[in-house]
Amino acid sequence: MKLSINKSRSLWWAVSAAIILAGIISMVISWQNPDIRAPLRPSLDFVGGTRLQFERDCNKPGNCDQPIDINVVREVAKEQGLGESSIQIIADKETGKDNGVLIRTKTLDVEQRTKLQNALSEKIGFFDPQKSQIDTVGPTVGQELFRSGVIALIVSFIGIIIYLTFRFQLDYAVFAIIALLHDVLVTAGVFSILGLVLGIEVDSLFVVALLTITGFSVNDTVVIYDRIRETLKLTPNRPIADIVDDAVNQTLTRSINTTFTTLLTLFAIFLFGGETLKNFALALIVGFVAGAYSSIFVASTLLTWWREHKGESVEVTTAESIDASADQ
Repeated sequence: MKLSINKSRSLWWAVSAAIILAGIISMVISWQNPDIRAPLRPSLDFVGGTRLQFERDCNKPGNCDQPIDINVVREVAKEQGLGESSIQIIADKETGKDNGVLIRTKTLDVEQRTKLQNALSEKIGFFDPQKSQIDTVGPTVGQELFRSGVIALIVSFIGIIIYLTFRFQLDYAVFAIIALLHDVLVTAGVFSILGLVLGIEVDSLFVVALLTITGFSVNDTVVIYDRIRETLKLTPNRPIADIVDDAVNQTLTRSINTTFTTLLTLFAIFLFGGETLKNFALALIVGFVAGAYSSIFVASTLLTWWREHKGESVEVTTAESIDASADQ
């Protein structure tokens, strides 16, 4: 069965546009949210400050009978001069019940952290010291990490443009970059939505994931582009839409198999790799799926549309017809 992607390219573009638009709307909402104030919910890696995570000790009788009231936690934080803190109720990893609290606030010293923990214990229950987590990152380090991540993305995009321009043509490079921007926006949009709904944060590993996604996606795109170029050399008089459809169909099995086997590993990391790698693996899963989609349904169809708009295939066919008529 032959897949004719160019016949339904408006549909593929509409699907991508809808997902990206939903992500952009989520980013705007996140920016206006006083608890986030950024397009994506940032972790301490980027904003600096102190993150405190406490879980109640449910082995103590009656300690976990009542659910944690987030308003009570907010009142305690306000009494401690931490009214601007971001506060979330989190689930206990063992029971799955909401027996923990996560607080992201300004940088606190040891005395301030102790006072806050004691005040919370009096109001909502005794905390298990073995499950308590406290992290502190300076704002300078957070800003430097963010700046370095943005620079790395920009440099990678410029390098890809230069490479593809020399290996193929400028229009190939432009549409490959559009496909990469598609992947980055889809991944960022999904994490923005997850940040609003589930409180998922992005850290420095998220930037690493975006760089990995661009490398994976452009590799798929180059394979399809290479097949398009080879077919154009062999049959230059064919319509560009047919050439692109054939190139996609010839590389489709390879793209699906590569993506599927990679996703198997990523799902294993997501399920069993621990909390530190979970969001990293999730970002790669979203990005790799988006990358496979964009290589097949975005980059190739945009190239077809552009070549048809320029009329290159029509000019070649017309020239062939004129030569044939002259011979007769």
